[in-house]
Amino acid sequence: MSIDDLRAQYEAYPYPARNPADESKRLITGSPSHLDELVQHVFGGRIDHGKPLRVLVAGGGTGDGTIMLAQQMADAGNPGRIAYLDLSDASRAVAEARAKARGLTNIDFRRGSLLELGGLVSEAGPFDYIDCCGVLHHLDDPTAGLRSLAGALAPGGGIGIMVYAPHGRTGVYPMQEALRGMTEGLPPAEKVALARRLIHALPPTNWLLNNPHISDHRLADANLYDLLLHSRDRPYSVPQLAELADSAGLAVATLIDPLSYEPSLWIKDARVLKRLEGMGMLERAAWTERITGAFTKHIAYLLRPTDLDAARIAPDRPEVIPVLRDIDGSTVAKSVPPGGSLEFDLMGSVVALPLPRLAGPILSRIDGKTSLGALHAAIEPTTKATWDQFLTQFRQLFDALGGLGKMHLRRG
Repeated sequence: MSIDDLRAQYEAYPYPARNPADESKRLITGSPSHLDELVQHVFGGRIDHGKPLRVLVAGGGTGDGTIMLAQQMADAGNPGRIAYLDLSDASRAVAEARAKARGLTNIDFRRGSLLELGGLVSEAGPFDYIDCCGVLHHLDDPTAGLRSLAGALAPGGGIGIMVYAPHGRTGVYPMQEALRGMTEGLPPAEKVALARRLIHALPPTNWLLNNPHISDHRLADANLYDLLLHSRDRPYSVPQLAELADSAGLAVATLIDPLSYEPSLWIKDARVLKRLEGMGMLERAAWTERITGAFTKHIAYLLRPTDLDAARIAPDRPEVIPVLRDIDGSTVAKSVPPGGSLEFDLMGSVVALPLPRLAGPILSRIDGKTSLGALHAAIEPTTKATWDQFLTQFRQLFDALGGLGKMHLRRG
């Protein structure tokens, strides 16, 4: 597939389908590139918002990651700028309209390829953080793409990526093959129309119809085209993702959300789990991917191997500040009894995460500003918990909520 073919697809069907008017109703958030998330996993919880953060969004599409991070940087008072880069003028127009609707002025929109970053780096980089979400798996040479990004990375910086995963997309690739020959040479709109006719005519044995984790083909035409009509789509297992990172001189610092890759979340047989003892993080994640069959994508933060230690942050120091994401601590504190569980829908399965006894008093006081030391001081008079007891309880809480991206850590 040529660059021109890729551009033509997204000129016809900017992806994902977005309406700029919706910016007045909500901010779409996600991973990678949520500000609290990347600060924890790339910068080890350290950020000085007085210092401009230099960001590249490579393959920005219709703008989800760009708009999210630009808004969060503006809200935090960070004077940095985001360089948005994409091949498609139509996609860029949607992203620009979304930024205008929000009054965001911290984005520089450009047309271009992530394989040719020399001029951009000279002008605006090197970059402290690079977002490359849903792009590498569409390139003829993903390794060359990631190497290009790594070459644009500032010392101590990191890359947030998303690539498709194989097992959770069962049924997608046979459908792509079936459609490729019969739609060759047709205009994009006719390809979509023919694909929809085929979907309606599929036998009940079809793998795509029986895959509960895939639904894009039921949504907008742009989503169907990207799922079933894309001319290049290479999925990555966890080991293949690690190999891709290594080929560019990088390493997987963390997979998002880390708890979902933990075997014990899914398998409760102690004798089975015992056989996994001694496995490293990526080995355990690879095993979990194989046995769940539910991962449709992998989101990861990649760092240079020499930066891994500096980027680690643990909930073990009084100055560490916990930050909640997408949940209200006070509401959870009121709804979950001491020692109770919090339920989450994870890849189609409901998982119950047991919370420690002090979860309520802790959660009700987390405001994104209060440190662990201050939290302990606030609850100690009523709970009589020592620092070590408090820390044990908080670690259990963080393992649960942090493992599913509902809590992040910063350094005070």
